Amino acid sequence: MKIIVPMAGRGSRLRPHSLTVPKPLIPVAGQPIVHRLVKDIVKVLDQPVTEIAFVLGDPAWFGEDVVSHLTELAESLGAKASIYRQDQPLGTGHAIMCAEPSLSGPAVIAYADTLIRASFNLDPEADAVIWTKEVENPEAYGVVKLNKDQNIIELVEKPETFVSNQAVIGIYYFKEVAELKAELQTVLDNNIIHGGEYQINDGIKAMMSKGKVFKTGTVDEWMDCGNKNITLETNAKMLDFIKADGIEQMISDSVILENSNIIEPCIIGENVKLKNTTIGPHVSIGNNCIIENCTIQNSLIQNHSTIANAQLNEAMIGNHVKYNGDFTKISIGDYTTME
Repeated sequence: MKIIVPMAGRGSRLRPHSLTVPKPLIPVAGQPIVHRLVKDIVKVLDQPVTEIAFVLGDPAWFGEDVVSHLTELAESLGAKASIYRQDQPLGTGHAIMCAEPSLSGPAVIAYADTLIRASFNLDPEADAVIWTKEVENPEAYGVVKLNKDQNIIELVEKPETFVSNQAVIGIYYFKEVAELKAELQTVLDNNIIHGGEYQINDGIKAMMSKGKVFKTGTVDEWMDCGNKNITLETNAKMLDFIKADGIEQMISDSVILENSNIIEPCIIGENVKLKNTTIGPHVSIGNNCIIENCTIQNSLIQNHSTIANAQLNEAMIGNHVKYNGDFTKISIGDYTTME
């Protein structure tokens, strides 16, 4: 089994945090988004993963440090890492085809901007599986249309009339991903473009037209990291899940507490100092932070930041930040000083 992870986008909706760090590498609940996504997929698949292929953007943005981290991630999961580049933002279908040498055999394709909780039961009768989540407002999503046998027969983008309430979440399984590759090559060769981009849906629809059987797989939770507020909601949900699982250390042994309290669930990294402070619930703090005279809840703070005299709720703070102020719902990018 292979996992293909397109992650070349800049994540403009998550600025300022994605101005200095690619969105898939922004930590949520103590780990980068793409790390948690890939680990969760590997954990629930019923067969070994031999290769993880990452499709990155411009090397000036996704540099050698990113390549090194992703290689370590794949190897830690017992898989080979393959690195590809998408030099232009030409859509989901184009991004997948940038990994063309890896497109053979069974594969999961997962876009690195969401987190999930799911059980991946691969239907042996299916040529492909598209994972979906039941939503209350299907008109805002791409949804699947099913026949009487519960096979997917059509993909409909933001339907004006009801088709189904099963939204496509951006995770797919192909029993033989080379079949998708062949159809996407036809899309590229014939310059089939929607919204100025080459789309994975056109390759999927071509497979359906040739009689390939597509089934749905459902996820228990689909958590987006599209903007600051939604990312904080995802951080809170993940902290609840991690605490319930009980298999991941959440508070580093090196945390120093001086007249401070931690209200779980929280994740707090290494060499963090808390003085006269209450943290939690639902707070993630990276490594080497100093927090003094604060009350912080429902927030996400990255590494090497110093926070003082703050009452924070629904705050997202980047790396190497110095903050001393009165605002509560703040979003501060890396290397910012507010004193």
